[in-house]
Amino acid sequence: MILQSKSDAETREIGKRLGVKLGRGDVVCLYGELGSGKTTMAKGIASALGIDEREITSPSFIIISEHSGKMRFNHIDLYRLSGSEISGLGLHEHLGKDGISVVEWAERAEDEMPDNAIKIKISHAGGDARIIDIEGISL
Repeated sequence: MILQSKSDAETREIGKRLGVKLGRGDVVCLYGELGSGKTTMAKGIASALGIDEREITSPSFIIISEHSGKMRFNHIDLYRLSGSEISGLGLHEHLGKDGISVVEWAERAEDEMPDNAIKIKISHAGGDARIIDIEGISL
């Protein structure tokens, strides 16, 4: 499914629509260049789980940030990690368990992502507009 967003608010709303459809154990892989809106999408998903979106920031230095809402929300950012660092991270302890995991820069750990992961590719479309390509779930 391909959607277009014209603003950060619309991207968050698409994330919220996705978030209400997610269940325990779901993994959402976010792909896109720097500044494309991956964290904005994560904010929308978290909002659907009753988590204040202001708590969701790019966890580039924390790597894994856990939040409590209707269910546990793991926000994972692999931007600053290389392959050997990722393999020692223990992602399997967070992915596909009792909460929802959203992984930014998921391409850096593609081998560790479950086969049934939801994949979202976000790309710039000029100005604040984004093209959002969602695979694995319908909104």
